[in-house]
Amino acid sequence: MEAEASNGNGNGCSNDHDIIRWFDTISTNVATVQRETLRQILELNRDVEYLKKWFGDKDLDIREMDACEMESLYTSLVPLVSHEDLEPFIQRIADGDTSPILTQHPITTLSLSSGTTEGRQKFIPFTRHNSETTLQIYRLAAAYRSTVYPTRSNGRILEFIYSSKRFKTRGGLMAGTATTHIFASEEFRIKQEKIKLFTCSPHEVISNGDYKQTTYCHLLLGLFFRKEIECITSTFAYSMVQAFSSFEEQWEDICKDIKEGNVSSKITLPKMRKAVLDIIEPNPSLASRIEAICKGLQGSDWFGLVPKLWPNAKYVYSIMTGSMQHYLKKLRHYCGSLPLVSAEYGATESWIGVNLDPSLEPEKVTFAVMPTFSYFEFIPLYRQDQYSGSGSVDFIEDDPVPLSQVKVGQEYEIVLTTFTGLYRYRLGDVVEVSGFHNETPKLKFICRRKLLLVINIDKNTEKDLQLVVEKGSQLLSKHRAELVDFTSHAKLTHQSGHYVIYWEIKGKVEERVLCECCREMDASFVDPGYVVSRRTNSIGPLELCIVERGAFKKILDYFIGNGATLSQFKIPRCTNNETLLKILDLYTIKRFRSIVYG
Repeated sequence: MEAEASNGNGNGCSNDHDIIRWFDTISTNVATVQRETLRQILELNRDVEYLKKWFGDKDLDIREMDACEMESLYTSLVPLVSHEDLEPFIQRIADGDTSPILTQHPITTLSLSSGTTEGRQKFIPFTRHNSETTLQIYRLAAAYRSTVYPTRSNGRILEFIYSSKRFKTRGGLMAGTATTHIFASEEFRIKQEKIKLFTCSPHEVISNGDYKQTTYCHLLLGLFFRKEIECITSTFAYSMVQAFSSFEEQWEDICKDIKEGNVSSKITLPKMRKAVLDIIEPNPSLASRIEAICKGLQGSDWFGLVPKLWPNAKYVYSIMTGSMQHYLKKLRHYCGSLPLVSAEYGATESWIGVNLDPSLEPEKVTFAVMPTFSYFEFIPLYRQDQYSGSGSVDFIEDDPVPLSQVKVGQEYEIVLTTFTGLYRYRLGDVVEVSGFHNETPKLKFICRRKLLLVINIDKNTEKDLQLVVEKGSQLLSKHRAELVDFTSHAKLTHQSGHYVIYWEIKGKVEERVLCECCREMDASFVDPGYVVSRRTNSIGPLELCIVERGAFKKILDYFIGNGATLSQFKIPRCTNNETLLKILDLYTIKRFRSIVYG
C-alpha cells in the first residue's frame, strides 16, 4: 500500500489526514499486512542467488501460496544471519557482479554505516526503495507533528545536515553514507515541497564534506532567514549541540558577514562560497539585533539561545534516543522551553518506526513499527541470572516471533527482511514493546546489543552505563562544571580487568570531587555479576580518565577523515576500537581509581 500525498503543514490540510488514515489502515491488521509485505519481497527476489541457496529446487508459486504456509516455509528454510554472513555477497556486488545475487532491484549505490559501533564501516545495499520509504516516513511524521505543532506553509527549516564525499567501488558503484544518498536524492527535494517547509542551505553547503565549513554556513543562513525559521533539525542531537557550541565561538564573525553581505575567509570551498553569496545580502540592522542578543546570552551561559535567535521556531527535532540521550541536558540548556521532538527510528538497513506522539519527552518516546517497509521478526531476549553463562553472552534467546505476536514489556532483538536484499538479518538493536497503535507495536529503544561492558560474569549495557554516568556526573553541576562527552572500555589485563570511563569536562573541578564521581559511578553499577566480581576482586576498581577539552572532537575528526559524516556520527558508549582508545589515552590528563569496595 502506498501513502497518499501529504504536505505536512499546520493548516488542517486533508492530505495530512489522508496519510494518517493510511497508517491507521495498515496498522490495523498487521499479521496480514506483514505476510503481504513478505510475499512482495519473495515475489520480487525468489530467483536471486542467495534465496535459491536455501529454497533449492522447490517449485514455489509465491503468488498462489497460502500466506501462513509461505511465512512458515520462509522462516524454516532461511537462517538468521548477521552482516558478516552477507558480507561476501555484498562485496561481490561492490566489485561489479551484476547478476541477481541478493535482489532483482538494480543496485547502483551502496550505503556505508557510520562505523562508530563496531569500529569499521559496512556496505549495505541501497536502492530506490530506500529513498521512497524515507520520503514516506518523513511525510507521515510531519503529519503527526503538525497536529501538535502547526507551522506556517512555505517557511524554512534550519537543518544541521551533512553529506560525506562519495566514491566509486572497484565495480563502479557509488558508495557513501545513507544520509548522503538521501540528501542528494530527488525524494529529498520532494519532501520539502510536500511538507511546505524548505531548508535554508543549498545543496552546495550540505554536500561539500567539510563539516566545520558546512556548520558555519548553516548558522549564517539560518540567522539570515531567522524570522522565517519554523523548526530546527538535525539527524542526531550531537550535531545540533556541536553547532550551537561552535556558534558561541563564531557569532561575531557571523554577525560581520550578515552586516556586510559577505562570507568569512574561513570558508574556502569555491562552490560553497558562491552558493551562500548568491543568497545573502548586507543587512546591518539584522546584524545589530543578533549582536545584541548574543551579548545578552553570554551573560547567561547561552541559556535559551535557540528561541532568542529564532523566535518563530515551534520545536527542535532530531534523534535523541540511545547514545544521543546524553546530549539532552545541553540541548535543553540551549533550547529553554522550546519543545524537543524525537525523530523517527531507523537504521542504514531500513526504517523501523515513526513517532506518533511528538509531545512526549524524548526519554519517553516510542516508535510505531511501519509494517509495509520490511518484514519484521523479533527474537525474545531474557536477562541472565546472576551467575549463569559466560560473560560473553549478553542475553538468553528464544525463537523469533512475527510482528503480530510480540508482547508488552518483553525485550527483543529486531530481525529484518528487506526489499533491498537482506534476509532474516539481525539488526543488533534491543527494543522493548511498550504498547500498540492499533495492532502495530510501539517500541522503546533500549540499547545496541554489541555495546557491552563485559569482563567476567558482569554484563552492563549501553543503557546501564548511561544511568551510571548520569549519577556520577550530578556532582559536577554543583561545582559549575558539565560533562561534555564520555565513553568507556572494558580493560582486560593479565591480572583482574576493570572498567575505564573517559570524561571530557567543561569547567574546573577539584580532584577530590572527581574522586567522588569515580566512587559514585563504581557504586552505581547494579548488575549482580559486577557487584559480586568487585567484592571478590575478580574485577578491579573502576578507573576514571579525564581527557583534555577537544579530545572527543579529535575522535569525530578521525571518523570523518575515514568516510563518516557528521549526520551519522555518534560516539560509541562502549568501545574496543584501538585507534579511538589511543586518541583518548593520548589526551588523558588525570586518572582516578575507585575505592568503593576497599
